[in-house]
Amino acid sequence: MMTAEEEAAGMAALSICESLVIAMVEKGLLTPEEARGALEDAAAAHLRQEIRDPAHRQEMAVRAIERLALQVDAAGQSQRG
Repeated sequence: MMTAEEEAAGMAALSICESLVIAMVEKGLLTPEEARGALEDAAAAHLRQEIRDPAHRQEMAVRAIERLALQVDAAGQSQRG
């Protein structure tokens, strides 16, 4: 069981990563396609986990990554439009 401090650290790390990926797309350091590719690789790593977690944390991680991919798509579209 994770402590509240560990959960807060995980949430902070996720927020930081989200901001960095979106900023890199907005600044043109990554194309939306490159960012999406990296996110798809990360999601695939969670899907390949051999040990199934009864709390479904791997699936929740994949959903979080997929939400970020949608944000990246939106950031990429705003750069083009």
